[in-house]
Amino acid sequence: MMIHRAVSLTLASIVACGALSAGAQGLRLSPGPVGAVAPAAGSAASGGAQRPSDYIVAVVNSEPITNQQVRLEMQRVARQFAQAQRPLPDTAELTAQVLERLITERAQLHVAREAGIKIDDTAIDDAEQSVARQNQVDVAEIRKRLAADGIDLSLFRGQLRDQLMMVKVRDREVNQKVKVSELDIDQYVRDQQKSQDDSQLELNIAHVLIAVAEDAGAAQIAAAQSRAQRVLEKARAGDDFVALARESSDAANAGPSGGEIGLRRADRYPPLLVDATRSLPVGGLTLIRSPAGFHVLKVLEKRVAGMPPSTIQQTHASHILLRVSPQLSEAAARAKLATFRRQIIAGETDFAASAKQNSQDGSAAQGGDLGWANPGQFVPEFEEVLSGLAPGEISEPLVSRFGVHLIKVIERRTAPLSQREKREAIRNILREKKLDEAYATWVQDLRSRAYVEMREPPS
Repeated sequence: MMIHRAVSLTLASIVACGALSAGAQGLRLSPGPVGAVAPAAGSAASGGAQRPSDYIVAVVNSEPITNQQVRLEMQRVARQFAQAQRPLPDTAELTAQVLERLITERAQLHVAREAGIKIDDTAIDDAEQSVARQNQVDVAEIRKRLAADGIDLSLFRGQLRDQLMMVKVRDREVNQKVKVSELDIDQYVRDQQKSQDDSQLELNIAHVLIAVAEDAGAAQIAAAQSRAQRVLEKARAGDDFVALARESSDAANAGPSGGEIGLRRADRYPPLLVDATRSLPVGGLTLIRSPAGFHVLKVLEKRVAGMPPSTIQQTHASHILLRVSPQLSEAAARAKLATFRRQIIAGETDFAASAKQNSQDGSAAQGGDLGWANPGQFVPEFEEVLSGLAPGEISEPLVSRFGVHLIKVIERRTAPLSQREKREAIRNILREKKLDEAYATWVQDLRSRAYVEMREPPS
Protein backbone atom coordinates (compact mmCIF):
# COMPACT_ATOMS: atom_id res chain seq x y z
CA MET A 1 0.00 0.00 0.00
CA MET A 2 1.54 3.24 -1.16
CA ILE A 3 0.53 5.31 1.84
CA HIS A 4 2.07 2.96 4.35
CA ARG A 5 5.08 4.15 6.29
CA ALA A 6 8.46 3.80 4.60
CA VAL A 7 11.63 3.33 6.59
CA SER A 8 13.14 6.68 5.73
CA LEU A 9 13.49 10.25 6.91
CA THR A 10 10.28 11.36 8.66
CA LEU A 11 8.98 14.86 9.19
CA ALA A 12 9.92 14.65 12.84
CA SER A 13 13.54 14.20 11.77
CA ILE A 14 13.43 17.54 9.99
CA VAL A 15 11.25 19.77 12.12
CA ALA A 16 9.05 19.68 15.18
CA CYS A 17 6.25 21.86 13.83
CA GLY A 18 3.76 23.90 15.77
CA ALA A 19 2.19 27.07 14.42
CA LEU A 20 4.08 28.20 11.38
CA SER A 21 5.37 31.56 12.48
CA ALA A 22 9.14 31.55 12.17
CA GLY A 23 9.34 31.43 15.91
CA ALA A 24 6.87 28.59 16.40
CA GLN A 25 7.57 26.20 13.59
CA GLY A 26 10.40 24.48 15.44
CA LEU A 27 13.06 24.89 12.77
CA ARG A 28 16.44 25.72 14.20
CA LEU A 29 16.85 28.83 12.11
CA SER A 30 20.08 30.72 12.61
CA PRO A 31 20.47 34.38 11.75
CA GLY A 32 22.07 35.30 8.47
CA PRO A 33 25.78 35.91 8.01
CA VAL A 34 27.81 36.25 11.19
CA GLY A 35 27.88 39.82 12.38
CA ALA A 36 30.82 41.54 13.96
CA VAL A 37 33.47 39.25 15.36
CA ALA A 38 34.20 39.62 19.03
CA PRO A 39 37.54 41.34 19.55
CA ALA A 40 40.39 39.53 21.18
CA ALA A 41 40.90 39.71 24.91
CA GLY A 42 42.57 42.94 25.99
CA SER A 43 41.10 44.99 23.13
CA ALA A 44 39.02 48.12 23.59
CA ALA A 45 35.81 46.10 23.64
CA SER A 46 36.99 44.04 26.59
CA GLY A 47 37.88 47.20 28.40
CA GLY A 48 34.27 48.37 28.61
CA ALA A 49 33.34 49.67 25.13
CA GLN A 50 29.88 48.72 23.84
CA ARG A 51 29.80 45.29 22.20
CA PRO A 52 28.41 44.73 18.69
CA SER A 53 24.79 43.54 18.49
CA ASP A 54 26.01 40.08 17.48
CA TYR A 55 29.28 38.41 18.25
CA ILE A 56 30.93 35.00 18.31
CA VAL A 57 30.45 33.04 21.53
CA ALA A 58 32.26 29.86 20.45
CA VAL A 59 34.17 28.33 17.56
CA VAL A 60 33.77 24.63 16.75
CA ASN A 61 36.33 23.20 14.32
CA SER A 62 36.71 26.70 12.79
CA GLU A 63 32.92 27.24 12.50
CA PRO A 64 31.50 30.06 14.63
CA ILE A 65 28.43 30.04 16.86
CA THR A 66 27.00 33.50 17.39
CA ASN A 67 25.15 35.07 20.27
CA GLN A 68 22.14 35.56 18.00
CA GLN A 69 22.08 31.85 17.16
CA VAL A 70 22.05 30.99 20.84
CA ARG A 71 19.25 33.46 21.52
CA LEU A 72 17.09 32.13 18.68
CA GLU A 73 17.58 28.57 19.91
CA MET A 74 16.67 29.62 23.45
CA GLN A 75 13.47 31.22 22.15
CA ARG A 76 12.59 27.99 20.33
CA VAL A 77 13.20 25.90 23.45
CA ALA A 78 11.17 28.34 25.56
CA ARG A 79 8.21 27.94 23.21
CA GLN A 80 8.45 24.16 23.48
CA PHE A 81 8.36 24.40 27.29
CA ALA A 82 5.39 26.78 27.11
CA GLN A 83 3.47 24.48 24.76
CA ALA A 84 4.13 21.58 27.12
CA GLN A 85 3.13 23.78 30.10
CA ARG A 86 6.44 23.05 31.82
CA PRO A 87 8.48 25.58 33.80
CA LEU A 88 11.67 26.81 32.15
CA PRO A 89 15.02 25.94 33.73
CA ASP A 90 17.15 28.67 35.25
CA THR A 91 18.32 31.10 32.52
CA ALA A 92 21.99 30.36 33.09
CA GLU A 93 21.36 26.61 33.00
CA LEU A 94 19.23 26.88 29.87
CA THR A 95 21.85 29.03 28.11
CA ALA A 96 24.57 26.50 28.90
CA GLN A 97 22.42 23.61 27.64
CA VAL A 98 21.51 25.41 24.41
CA LEU A 99 25.12 26.37 23.70
CA GLU A 100 26.24 22.79 24.32
CA ARG A 101 23.57 21.50 21.92
CA LEU A 102 24.72 23.90 19.21
CA ILE A 103 28.33 22.81 19.75
CA THR A 104 27.46 19.11 19.35
CA GLU A 105 25.43 19.87 16.22
CA ARG A 106 28.37 21.74 14.68
CA ALA A 107 30.61 18.79 15.53
CA GLN A 108 28.19 16.42 13.78
CA LEU A 109 28.05 18.62 10.70
CA HIS A 110 31.85 18.72 10.62
CA VAL A 111 31.96 14.90 10.59
CA ALA A 112 29.30 14.80 7.87
CA ARG A 113 31.29 17.14 5.65
CA GLU A 114 34.53 15.24 6.25
CA ALA A 115 32.72 12.02 5.26
CA GLY A 116 31.66 13.64 1.99
CA ILE A 117 27.94 13.56 2.81
CA LYS A 118 26.04 15.86 0.49
CA ILE A 119 22.39 16.83 0.29
CA ASP A 120 21.15 17.75 -3.18
CA ASP A 121 18.52 20.35 -3.95
CA THR A 122 15.90 17.69 -4.68
CA ALA A 123 16.16 16.36 -1.13
CA ILE A 124 15.81 19.89 0.24
CA ASP A 125 12.78 20.44 -2.01
CA ASP A 126 11.24 17.27 -0.57
CA ALA A 127 11.97 18.43 2.98
CA GLU A 128 10.38 21.80 2.26
CA GLN A 129 7.31 20.01 0.89
CA SER A 130 7.21 17.91 4.06
CA VAL A 131 7.21 21.01 6.27
CA ALA A 132 4.37 22.44 4.17
CA ARG A 133 2.33 19.22 4.36
CA GLN A 134 2.74 18.96 8.09
CA ASN A 135 1.32 22.47 8.42
CA GLN A 136 -1.46 21.73 5.90
CA VAL A 137 -0.35 24.54 3.58
CA ASP A 138 1.56 24.63 0.30
CA VAL A 139 5.20 25.62 -0.21
CA ALA A 140 4.25 29.06 -1.51
CA GLU A 141 2.44 29.79 1.76
CA ILE A 142 5.42 28.54 3.79
CA ARG A 143 7.72 30.92 1.93
CA LYS A 144 5.25 33.78 2.28
CA ARG A 145 5.08 33.37 6.06
CA LEU A 146 8.85 33.04 6.39
CA ALA A 147 9.31 36.25 4.39
CA ALA A 148 6.76 38.01 6.61
CA ASP A 149 8.83 37.01 9.63
CA GLY A 150 12.03 38.29 8.03
CA ILE A 151 13.63 34.87 7.47
CA ASP A 152 15.58 34.53 4.25
CA LEU A 153 14.63 31.53 2.09
CA SER A 154 18.25 30.50 1.58
CA LEU A 155 18.70 30.45 5.37
CA PHE A 156 15.59 28.29 5.78
CA ARG A 157 16.77 25.83 3.14
CA GLY A 158 20.27 25.85 4.63
CA GLN A 159 18.81 24.78 7.96
CA LEU A 160 16.92 21.96 6.24
CA ARG A 161 20.19 20.90 4.59
CA ASP A 162 21.93 20.80 7.99
CA GLN A 163 19.12 18.74 9.55
CA LEU A 164 19.26 16.25 6.66
CA MET A 165 23.04 16.02 6.88
CA MET A 166 22.84 15.26 10.61
CA VAL A 167 20.22 12.56 9.98
CA LYS A 168 22.50 10.96 7.38
CA VAL A 169 25.64 11.05 9.48
CA ARG A 170 23.79 9.64 12.52
CA ASP A 171 22.40 6.86 10.35
CA ARG A 172 25.87 6.04 9.05
CA GLU A 173 27.79 6.35 12.31
CA VAL A 174 25.19 5.06 14.78
CA ASN A 175 21.95 3.59 13.43
CA GLN A 176 23.46 1.12 10.98
CA LYS A 177 25.77 -0.28 13.66
CA VAL A 178 23.03 -1.07 16.20
CA LYS A 179 21.78 -4.65 15.97
CA VAL A 180 19.32 -6.60 18.14
CA SER A 181 19.75 -10.38 18.09
CA GLU A 182 17.26 -13.11 18.96
CA LEU A 183 19.42 -13.83 22.02
CA ASP A 184 19.02 -10.19 23.11
CA ILE A 185 15.25 -10.59 22.93
CA ASP A 186 15.29 -13.87 24.87
CA GLN A 187 17.45 -12.33 27.60
CA TYR A 188 15.21 -9.28 27.84
CA VAL A 189 12.12 -11.46 28.32
CA ARG A 190 13.88 -13.48 31.04
CA ASP A 191 15.01 -10.33 32.83
CA GLN A 192 11.52 -8.84 32.77
CA GLN A 193 9.95 -12.03 34.07
CA LYS A 194 12.43 -12.24 36.95
CA SER A 195 11.87 -8.64 38.01
CA GLN A 196 8.08 -8.58 37.93
CA ASP A 197 5.96 -7.81 40.95
CA ASP A 198 2.29 -6.86 41.18
CA SER A 199 3.06 -3.14 41.01
CA GLN A 200 4.49 -3.67 37.50
CA LEU A 201 1.60 -5.76 36.20
CA GLU A 202 -1.68 -4.30 34.93
CA LEU A 203 -4.76 -6.50 34.53
CA ASN A 204 -8.26 -6.15 33.17
CA ILE A 205 -10.44 -9.05 34.29
CA ALA A 206 -14.10 -9.82 33.63
CA HIS A 207 -16.00 -12.17 35.89
CA VAL A 208 -19.31 -13.93 36.35
CA LEU A 209 -20.20 -14.37 40.00
CA ILE A 210 -22.45 -17.19 41.12
CA ALA A 211 -23.15 -16.10 44.67
CA VAL A 212 -23.20 -18.52 47.60
CA ALA A 213 -24.76 -17.48 50.91
CA GLU A 214 -22.64 -17.73 54.04
CA ASP A 215 -25.04 -20.25 55.57
CA ALA A 216 -25.52 -22.27 52.36
CA GLY A 217 -25.72 -26.02 52.70
CA ALA A 218 -23.82 -28.61 50.68
CA ALA A 219 -26.61 -28.99 48.12
CA GLN A 220 -26.77 -25.23 47.50
CA ILE A 221 -22.99 -25.01 47.13
CA ALA A 222 -23.00 -27.89 44.67
CA ALA A 223 -25.79 -26.29 42.64
CA ALA A 224 -23.90 -22.98 42.49
CA GLN A 225 -20.71 -24.72 41.40
CA SER A 226 -22.65 -26.56 38.70
CA ARG A 227 -24.06 -23.25 37.40
CA ALA A 228 -20.59 -21.72 37.35
CA GLN A 229 -19.18 -24.72 35.51
CA ARG A 230 -21.86 -24.39 32.81
CA VAL A 231 -20.99 -20.72 32.35
CA LEU A 232 -17.30 -21.64 32.03
CA GLU A 233 -18.06 -24.28 29.41
CA LYS A 234 -20.19 -21.86 27.37
CA ALA A 235 -17.42 -19.23 27.51
CA ARG A 236 -14.85 -21.78 26.37
CA ALA A 237 -17.20 -22.78 23.54
CA GLY A 238 -17.10 -19.18 22.29
CA ASP A 239 -20.26 -17.65 23.78
CA ASP A 240 -20.09 -13.88 24.31
CA PHE A 241 -18.76 -13.29 27.83
CA VAL A 242 -20.60 -9.97 28.22
CA ALA A 243 -23.91 -11.70 27.46
CA LEU A 244 -23.09 -14.53 29.86
CA ALA A 245 -22.33 -12.03 32.62
CA ARG A 246 -25.57 -10.15 32.07
CA GLU A 247 -27.60 -13.36 32.01
CA SER A 248 -25.98 -15.26 34.88
CA SER A 249 -23.84 -13.07 37.13
CA ASP A 250 -24.92 -12.02 40.62
CA ALA A 251 -22.27 -9.27 40.67
CA ALA A 252 -23.38 -5.64 40.87
CA ASN A 253 -21.45 -4.65 37.73
CA ALA A 254 -22.84 -7.44 35.54
CA GLY A 255 -25.36 -5.23 33.74
CA PRO A 256 -23.50 -1.96 33.06
CA SER A 257 -20.06 -3.40 32.34
CA GLY A 258 -20.74 -6.98 31.36
CA GLY A 259 -18.66 -8.19 34.30
CA GLU A 260 -15.57 -6.15 33.36
CA ILE A 261 -13.67 -4.91 36.41
CA GLY A 262 -11.37 -2.55 34.50
CA LEU A 263 -7.67 -2.09 33.79
CA ARG A 264 -5.67 -1.47 36.97
CA ARG A 265 -2.43 -2.44 38.65
CA ALA A 266 -2.45 -6.01 39.93
CA ASP A 267 -1.75 -4.84 43.48
CA ARG A 268 -5.14 -3.10 43.39
CA TYR A 269 -6.93 -6.38 42.62
CA PRO A 270 -7.83 -8.96 45.30
CA PRO A 271 -4.82 -11.32 45.57
CA LEU A 272 -7.12 -14.29 44.93
CA LEU A 273 -7.96 -13.00 41.42
CA VAL A 274 -4.35 -12.12 40.64
CA ASP A 275 -3.06 -15.53 41.68
CA ALA A 276 -5.77 -17.28 39.65
CA THR A 277 -5.01 -15.34 36.44
CA ARG A 278 -1.26 -14.72 36.70
CA SER A 279 -0.33 -17.54 34.33
CA LEU A 280 -3.32 -17.12 31.99
CA PRO A 281 -2.89 -15.50 28.58
CA VAL A 282 -5.20 -12.74 27.33
CA GLY A 283 -8.53 -14.45 26.64
CA GLY A 284 -7.78 -17.19 29.19
CA LEU A 285 -10.59 -18.50 31.40
CA THR A 286 -10.70 -20.14 34.82
CA LEU A 287 -13.08 -20.95 37.69
CA ILE A 288 -12.31 -20.17 41.32
CA ARG A 289 -14.09 -20.16 44.70
CA SER A 290 -14.12 -17.15 47.04
CA PRO A 291 -16.07 -16.33 50.22
CA ALA A 292 -18.68 -14.65 47.96
CA GLY A 293 -19.21 -17.67 45.75
CA PHE A 294 -17.88 -19.05 42.49
CA HIS A 295 -16.22 -16.80 39.90
CA VAL A 296 -15.73 -17.49 36.21
CA LEU A 297 -12.78 -15.27 35.28
CA LYS A 298 -11.64 -14.07 31.86
CA VAL A 299 -8.43 -12.10 31.25
CA LEU A 300 -9.32 -9.21 28.94
CA GLU A 301 -5.98 -7.41 29.02
CA LYS A 302 -2.59 -7.89 30.60
CA ARG A 303 0.28 -5.41 30.55
CA VAL A 304 3.70 -5.83 32.07
CA ALA A 305 6.08 -2.91 32.64
CA GLY A 306 8.80 -2.98 30.00
CA MET A 307 6.94 -5.47 27.82
CA PRO A 308 4.72 -4.78 24.79
CA PRO A 309 0.95 -5.10 25.28
CA SER A 310 -0.71 -8.44 24.55
CA THR A 311 -3.36 -6.77 22.40
CA ILE A 312 -3.48 -3.93 19.92
CA GLN A 313 -6.28 -1.75 18.59
CA GLN A 314 -6.66 -2.14 14.84
CA THR A 315 -8.54 0.16 12.49
CA HIS A 316 -10.42 -0.80 9.36
CA ALA A 317 -10.52 2.23 7.08
CA SER A 318 -11.07 3.36 3.49
CA HIS A 319 -9.75 6.37 1.64
CA ILE A 320 -9.99 8.32 -1.58
CA LEU A 321 -6.70 9.68 -2.91
CA LEU A 322 -6.18 12.42 -5.47
CA ARG A 323 -2.59 12.97 -6.57
CA VAL A 324 -1.31 16.53 -6.99
CA SER A 325 0.05 17.19 -10.49
CA PRO A 326 0.49 20.04 -12.97
CA GLN A 327 -3.06 19.24 -14.10
CA LEU A 328 -4.50 19.13 -10.55
CA SER A 329 -3.28 21.58 -7.94
CA GLU A 330 -3.46 20.85 -4.24
CA ALA A 331 -6.21 23.44 -3.82
CA ALA A 332 -8.24 21.92 -6.65
CA ALA A 333 -7.80 18.42 -5.17
CA ARG A 334 -9.02 19.70 -1.79
CA ALA A 335 -12.05 21.28 -3.41
CA LYS A 336 -12.95 18.12 -5.34
CA LEU A 337 -12.67 15.94 -2.24
CA ALA A 338 -14.76 18.41 -0.23
CA THR A 339 -17.46 18.03 -2.89
CA PHE A 340 -17.22 14.21 -2.71
CA ARG A 341 -17.56 14.41 1.08
CA ARG A 342 -20.72 16.55 0.87
CA GLN A 343 -22.24 14.15 -1.66
CA ILE A 344 -21.49 11.11 0.51
CA ILE A 345 -22.88 12.72 3.67
CA ALA A 346 -26.00 13.83 1.78
CA GLY A 347 -26.57 10.24 0.61
CA GLU A 348 -26.17 11.08 -3.08
CA THR A 349 -23.47 8.40 -3.34
CA ASP A 350 -21.57 6.12 -0.97
CA PHE A 351 -17.90 6.19 -0.05
CA ALA A 352 -16.98 2.95 -1.84
CA ALA A 353 -18.62 4.03 -5.10
CA SER A 354 -16.89 7.41 -5.00
CA ALA A 355 -13.54 5.74 -4.29
CA LYS A 356 -13.96 3.31 -7.20
CA GLN A 357 -14.76 6.16 -9.56
CA ASN A 358 -12.28 8.79 -8.38
CA SER A 359 -9.44 7.45 -6.23
CA GLN A 360 -5.97 7.32 -7.76
CA ASP A 361 -4.71 4.67 -5.35
CA GLY A 362 -4.40 0.93 -5.85
CA SER A 363 -7.20 0.42 -3.34
CA ALA A 364 -9.75 2.06 -5.66
CA ALA A 365 -10.91 -1.28 -7.06
CA GLN A 366 -11.84 -2.33 -3.51
CA GLY A 367 -13.78 0.88 -2.90
CA GLY A 368 -10.77 2.45 -1.19
CA ASP A 369 -10.66 -0.31 1.43
CA LEU A 370 -7.29 -0.35 3.25
CA GLY A 371 -8.06 -3.44 5.34
CA TRP A 372 -7.19 -3.82 9.00
CA ALA A 373 -4.18 -1.75 10.07
CA ASN A 374 -2.10 -1.58 13.24
CA PRO A 375 -1.12 1.77 14.82
CA GLY A 376 1.89 3.31 13.08
CA GLN A 377 1.27 1.50 9.81
CA PHE A 378 0.57 4.68 7.85
CA VAL A 379 2.59 7.85 7.38
CA PRO A 380 2.30 10.24 10.37
CA GLU A 381 0.11 12.88 8.73
CA PHE A 382 -2.40 10.20 7.64
CA GLU A 383 -2.18 8.36 10.98
CA GLU A 384 -2.91 11.47 13.03
CA VAL A 385 -6.22 12.16 11.30
CA LEU A 386 -7.16 8.47 11.20
CA SER A 387 -6.75 8.07 14.95
CA GLY A 388 -9.10 11.00 15.63
CA LEU A 389 -12.03 9.64 13.61
CA ALA A 390 -14.92 7.67 15.10
CA PRO A 391 -16.30 4.62 13.23
CA GLY A 392 -18.46 5.84 10.36
CA GLU A 393 -16.91 9.32 10.38
CA ILE A 394 -15.37 10.88 7.25
CA SER A 395 -12.44 13.27 7.51
CA GLU A 396 -12.04 16.66 5.90
CA PRO A 397 -9.59 16.62 2.97
CA LEU A 398 -6.11 15.76 4.27
CA VAL A 399 -2.78 16.52 2.61
CA SER A 400 -0.05 13.85 2.87
CA ARG A 401 3.19 13.32 1.01
CA PHE A 402 1.23 11.21 -1.50
CA GLY A 403 -1.52 13.67 -2.33
CA VAL A 404 -4.87 14.67 -0.84
CA HIS A 405 -7.15 12.14 0.90
CA LEU A 406 -10.58 11.60 2.32
CA ILE A 407 -10.54 8.98 5.07
CA LYS A 408 -13.43 6.96 6.45
CA VAL A 409 -13.12 4.73 9.52
CA ILE A 410 -15.29 1.65 9.06
CA GLU A 411 -14.70 -0.07 12.40
CA ARG A 412 -12.15 -0.77 15.12
CA ARG A 413 -11.27 -3.90 17.03
CA THR A 414 -8.90 -5.15 19.70
CA ALA A 415 -6.75 -7.98 18.38
CA PRO A 416 -4.17 -10.15 20.16
CA LEU A 417 -0.56 -9.79 19.12
CA SER A 418 1.02 -12.91 17.69
CA GLN A 419 4.21 -14.25 19.23
CA ARG A 420 6.15 -12.93 16.25
CA GLU A 421 4.59 -9.46 16.64
CA LYS A 422 5.43 -9.44 20.35
CA ARG A 423 9.06 -10.28 19.62
CA GLU A 424 9.22 -7.55 16.98
CA ALA A 425 7.80 -5.08 19.49
CA ILE A 426 10.49 -6.12 22.00
CA ARG A 427 13.10 -5.78 19.25
CA ASN A 428 11.95 -2.19 18.71
CA ILE A 429 12.12 -1.47 22.46
CA LEU A 430 15.67 -2.83 22.62
CA ARG A 431 16.74 -1.08 19.44
CA GLU A 432 15.53 2.29 20.74
CA LYS A 433 17.38 1.70 24.00
CA LYS A 434 20.58 0.70 22.19
CA LEU A 435 20.27 3.64 19.80
CA ASP A 436 19.95 6.09 22.68
CA GLU A 437 23.01 4.64 24.38
CA ALA A 438 25.05 4.46 21.17
CA TYR A 439 24.09 7.99 20.16
CA ALA A 440 24.99 9.41 23.58
CA THR A 441 28.39 7.69 23.43
CA TRP A 442 29.02 8.86 19.88
CA VAL A 443 28.11 12.47 20.67
CA GLN A 444 30.31 12.44 23.77
CA ASP A 445 33.21 11.14 21.69
CA LEU A 446 32.60 13.77 18.99
CA ARG A 447 32.53 16.50 21.60
CA SER A 448 35.80 15.35 23.16
CA ARG A 449 37.56 15.27 19.79
CA ALA A 450 36.21 18.57 18.47
CA TYR A 451 38.25 21.74 18.69
CA VAL A 452 36.08 24.10 20.73
CA GLU A 453 37.17 27.63 21.58
CA MET A 454 34.86 29.47 23.95
CA ARG A 455 34.76 33.22 23.34
CA GLU A 456 32.47 35.73 25.08
CA PRO A 457 29.54 34.23 26.98
CA PRO A 458 26.05 34.56 25.41
CA SER A 459 23.92 37.46 26.61
